[in-house]
Amino acid sequence: MSQNVSSRISGFYKRCLEDRLRAIQALGLLDEDALAHLASGGGLPTAVADRMCENVIATHALPLGLALNFRVNQRDVLVPMAVEEPSVIAAASNAARMVRLSGGFSGEADPPIMTAQVQLDDVPDAEEAARRLTAARESLLAAGDAAIPRMVARGGGCRDAEVRVLSAELGVLVVHLYVEVGDAMGANLVDTVAEAVAPLVQRIAGGTLGLRILSNLTVRRLVRVTATVGDDALGGADVASGVARASRFAELDPYRAATHNKGFMNGLDAAAVALGQDFRAIEAGAHAYASMSGKYRPLSTWERVPGGLVGRAELPLAVGTVGGSTEVHAGVRAALQLVGAKGARELAVVLASVGLASNLAALRALASEGIQRGHMRLHERKRGLDGAPAAGSGEAAAPPSGEGKRFAPERGDGHRAAQVEGGT
Repeated sequence: MSQNVSSRISGFYKRCLEDRLRAIQALGLLDEDALAHLASGGGLPTAVADRMCENVIATHALPLGLALNFRVNQRDVLVPMAVEEPSVIAAASNAARMVRLSGGFSGEADPPIMTAQVQLDDVPDAEEAARRLTAARESLLAAGDAAIPRMVARGGGCRDAEVRVLSAELGVLVVHLYVEVGDAMGANLVDTVAEAVAPLVQRIAGGTLGLRILSNLTVRRLVRVTATVGDDALGGADVASGVARASRFAELDPYRAATHNKGFMNGLDAAAVALGQDFRAIEAGAHAYASMSGKYRPLSTWERVPGGLVGRAELPLAVGTVGGSTEVHAGVRAALQLVGAKGARELAVVLASVGLASNLAALRALASEGIQRGHMRLHERKRGLDGAPAAGSGEAAAPPSGEGKRFAPERGDGHRAAQVEGGT
């Protein structure tokens, strides 16, 4: 997004859908194809869907909304989010507004290094085999690069190799190859490397060849974000202290940490879906990372500092701005234009910031009036659709009860923008 474009769009929530689209058009972020796609209501042609997966019978839509107020690494960002759950977008927008008052989110992402695994069973003297494989590091990297010449030509390729003996008694070991994949998520590239290098690994080590596939626990592709928020923005020192206590609860208790992390992923997943990312891989990696210490822990924490709170999050986050559905899905292309990330690393920082905002919104609600009041107020809007006409009938749905009293995430009605953590 251009530096002169603001993610604070006054009165956006009050406008009809057509006026919201006109406001977005005026920002100059979208090309004609993207504008036409959104103006048509979005969706996916069944002919395209039929080539994306198997046994297609129709398409299944989700609402696409915009989270406002985000400022990430000194750049304003509009965040597209595809989600069926009331309050997720509102809560993220409201928390982003609070953080914005202290300068916004800051973050960094590691280089896009993915992990390929080659497994061997029944290896005679696994420790000695591991030493031989370690000595053959350069040959293994060369074999991997030979399988992905176009990625190597673009500056990517195999960067390192590691051998882990999982069980010397059973002769089980695994070779990790670390592959830089550019702005792609990289799953297919890494699987190609694993399959190409496997025969050489087996010749060096012996044993029975096992799995050859990526790992979604991408420990060399982490993202880290931080945010500061003041007591006044949160609603007072007591609320801020309550958020910090709730965060500490998640650090001490895995039962709480699971729901804490669900609240973090609420926003991240919704943005990932809108942006065509593999949210299943993101979830798998995030929860595995949360468990690496031997105890399931929160992905984010909030602690008291003078006058407010500082929040931090760290997790593996493999995303892409090229490849996958970015090539075939018009809605994904429009979403990427809206977010304006110049590459995969920048996109990872934005997504992690959305997660941290969602987490803050949930903890703030829990630390003050509770999660249900604001969420259920928004949920009533969805309940009003129970009698809505069927799609394609040409009839307009009646507005739900209380529709005229919409909350305003950009105005800061925080209590009414409470995000539900655990689901409906």
